[in-house]
Amino acid sequence: MSIELPRGTQTIVKPSWLKVRAPGSEKYLETRDIVKTLKLHTVCEEARCPNIGECWSHHTATFMIMGDLCTRRCHFCSVKKGTSDTLQPLDPLEPERVGIAVKELKLRHAVITSVDRDDSSDNGATHFAKTVRAVRKHAPECKIELLIPDLQGSQRDLEIIVKSGIDVLNHNVETVPRMYKKVRPGAGYIRSLTILRWAKEFDPRILTKSGIMVGLGEEKEEVLALMDDMRAANIDIMTIGQYLRPSERQLPVKAYVTPEEFKEYEIEGLKRGFKFVESGPLVRSSYHAWKHTVETPMSEPNQ
Repeated sequence: MSIELPRGTQTIVKPSWLKVRAPGSEKYLETRDIVKTLKLHTVCEEARCPNIGECWSHHTATFMIMGDLCTRRCHFCSVKKGTSDTLQPLDPLEPERVGIAVKELKLRHAVITSVDRDDSSDNGATHFAKTVRAVRKHAPECKIELLIPDLQGSQRDLEIIVKSGIDVLNHNVETVPRMYKKVRPGAGYIRSLTILRWAKEFDPRILTKSGIMVGLGEEKEEVLALMDDMRAANIDIMTIGQYLRPSERQLPVKAYVTPEEFKEYEIEGLKRGFKFVESGPLVRSSYHAWKHTVETPMSEPNQ
């Protein structure tokens, strides 16, 4: 069973399955140097991902474009919030630098995400497309996965992104619909599912992907109902991971979900027809992303 936190508890010792080694390998340092030299942001750093040591040691990083200030106020996220006074114009040279980084890191599968830029006339769609073209130029054999915001529900902007030549379109629903007002104010459950459904309609060849966090107070039945909604939207890949509070400013953890429960979610997802389900305590939307596009899903054990 999940480890339920006592009422009023703000902090608790993490279970053993959530402990990770501190980063510091040679390849980790190489990845860090490439990212810093090219003046790029990564969601690994900005969102304080627990897998940064493992992923960077494999020369894998999730690039975060369009700056490090976000126009949304999601209550689970530690990315800094921007205002009209602090937001900067999009950097026209950033797509090229991402392309160079992908080449230097010798990536086979690149994941590129962004902050929300609701202030942009096209929600950053053209900037995403330019970044895709830059990666194709510098690393033509690399698969490209975009983890996009909801684009304020713009079908036009989504079409720009989908038709840029990507392999995977990822957009996270993040939590069950009942929790949206608490967890994702400013977002919409149906809007997010619609973005993913439209993507498949624009290009049936691409893989669509979405993920959620558990441990925020959701019930198992709600997660299973969400899986049904995702499959109704023709989503191919699902990720499920433990919510971890980045700082005291974000929502507290309500429960620690056990590895056994994550395995149950994986089984339930595969029963429903997902091509791949990455489910585990440390899973994040880009964790082991290169495995999600293989033709024989679940060919490697989850870690």
